[in-house]
Amino acid sequence: MSGENQEIQNYDVIIVGAGPGGLAAALYASRSNLKTALIERGAPGGKLITIDEIENYPGFELIDGPSLSQHIYDSSMRFGADHITGEVQELTKGSDGNYQLETSTAIYQAPAVIIATGSYNRLLDVPGESRLSGRGVSYCAVCDGFFFNGRDIVVVGGGDSAVEEAIYLTQFAKSVTVIHRRDKLRAQEIIQERAFRNSKIRFVWDSVVEEIQGEDQVEAVQIRHLPTDEVTTLETDGVFIYVGLVPNSDLVKDFAVTDDEGWIITDRSMRTKVAGLFAVGDVRQTHLRQISTSVGDGSLAGHSAYQYLEELGDD
Repeated sequence: MSGENQEIQNYDVIIVGAGPGGLAAALYASRSNLKTALIERGAPGGKLITIDEIENYPGFELIDGPSLSQHIYDSSMRFGADHITGEVQELTKGSDGNYQLETSTAIYQAPAVIIATGSYNRLLDVPGESRLSGRGVSYCAVCDGFFFNGRDIVVVGGGDSAVEEAIYLTQFAKSVTVIHRRDKLRAQEIIQERAFRNSKIRFVWDSVVEEIQGEDQVEAVQIRHLPTDEVTTLETDGVFIYVGLVPNSDLVKDFAVTDDEGWIITDRSMRTKVAGLFAVGDVRQTHLRQISTSVGDGSLAGHSAYQYLEELGDD
């Protein structure tokens, strides 16, 4: 281990990930007078900072992701939680019941750990996708939409993220074609209605992208119509992919706390079946993944960690 000779830094609770769930957990844990560390490899806010407009978070009629992220961060850190920049490379549990978390520069230890590592976009896993990533293939409309001003764009997917991003991209694009493997969208009705009313958006139903084509940049996609197996080619300048999420749960793969797809299983108090290990937000097995539900998860986990440590102290 790279940290064999490093001094161990001790905390009561360590939170891995500073998205909305992790930040809320830091607020509740530190407010309970627990020595709290929040470890995040990037900017606080997680995927929240890539969202252009948020209209369903209580307290704000409309707010952009970076601004909401800053609001949550500022309020969550005011009770003294330590914000540590780093990536946890290994999580283990010792015979004494304490967890050790190793980054490239330090080792941290605590009797309670809250996993708030979120999820990432699932890949299409088709020819051309990885080769043309960053050259017309994108997974973030807010990050890359500006570069497609006046161009034709494809969005792959039919859920909330896909349709919301398609609508967002119309402010830049000449046209947006949504390709969905089913004959109807899975997005919320209000989002669907906005997309259907937008004259820049058209839909290709019952179809999948089988190849992304181009030399140095995206030039076209090959589409297969599932009911007929007919294959067509659609010229496009960009492909934005939103076909589901994959949990960032590799850190706990040896703890046997996930389902078959890798989502971490918890009870209603955010406890896993392993004592002292909690999970919140998008990495958790849940029916709804929203900013507000992640904040609720984090609040519960922070309080549950406090209760767990109180129980340990009574033993």
